[in-house]
Amino acid sequence: MDINRVQPQTATPPVHGTAAAPGSPKKSKPVAKWTSGITALLIAAVVILIIAVIGVISFGNSSNEGKYVDTSKLQAVFLNTGQVYFGNIKALNTKYFVLTNIYYLQTSSSSSSSSTSSASNNVSLVKLGCELHQPYDQMVINSDQVTFWENLQSTGQVAKAVATFEKDNPNGQKCSDQSSSSTSTTNAVQSAGSKQ
Repeated sequence: MDINRVQPQTATPPVHGTAAAPGSPKKSKPVAKWTSGITALLIAAVVILIIAVIGVISFGNSSNEGKYVDTSKLQAVFLNTGQVYFGNIKALNTKYFVLTNIYYLQTSSSSSSSSTSSASNNVSLVKLGCELHQPYDQMVINSDQVTFWENLQSTGQVAKAVATFEKDNPNGQKCSDQSSSSTSTTNAVQSAGSKQ
């Protein structure tokens, strides 16, 4: 017999009902198809739940406050700087307010003709847009800058002044006429309880 020659070994088939020999591979039990389906459903449910929680955190407060905006009225937006803007709130959420059709109060002191020692404050309502930088009639205000906002009644002095301005300027504001447009609203808005 040749020592270098290796005899081929034949595998012996396993006998049913007997234990497998040590070192031989064990048969794995078949995994049910429904367990892999349940696992996929559980993963999808967890992903949907995470997306829903993120959505509620991101957008949770925006719809609650927005329902109080009366779109048929003007709103007053009071900033923590003391400035007040009047206009229409078009959008608001926890991060910002979008205001259009914007007006603001401007005060100027003038000497009274009847008394030289007293001075009166003239308050005028100015339409945004003809300032030196000529902004568009839209403002995005950070929510953390807003102290509070409110809907205005159409019978108030500001709403009446805005209605008069819009009636006198049906084609919108012309910046060459800014001095006359702010003057026309001065008489409608006097400092009777108005604060800047």
